[in-house]
Amino acid sequence: MVTASYVVLAASPHSWAFFAAFILGLLVVVGGLVWAVWLGIRVMLREPDRPSEAEQPHLPVTGAVHEIRELREPDEVHAHADDGSRLMPYELHATGTRRRHDQHRHRWSPGGSGSFGSGGPGAH
Repeated sequence: MVTASYVVLAASPHSWAFFAAFILGLLVVVGGLVWAVWLGIRVMLREPDRPSEAEQPHLPVTGAVHEIRELREPDEVHAHADDGSRLMPYELHATGTRRRHDQHRHRWSPGGSGSFGSGGPGAH
């Protein structure tokens, strides 16, 4: 019985040290969270104000812009201009395609399978 009392007494200072370390760690974590919130509030106060209703973007008078569908074809790039001199980069188009003259959409040929691996008979 005396041995059990010594074990309880010997374990007692260690449990207080563990409890004190736990409380100290908890205070460090809570202090870090409070500091982070304080820093976030300071940064938020330095930001410019939100735009007013008058400064918000509006639709144009002509209405909403809609999608345009058109067929395009490759725009050939010639190495030389009409007079024989070489083309400079600023003389090239912004895109490598141009609008196709025939805007009729081509469909699959009759008897075609429609796509690869569809299981149809396919064109022979």
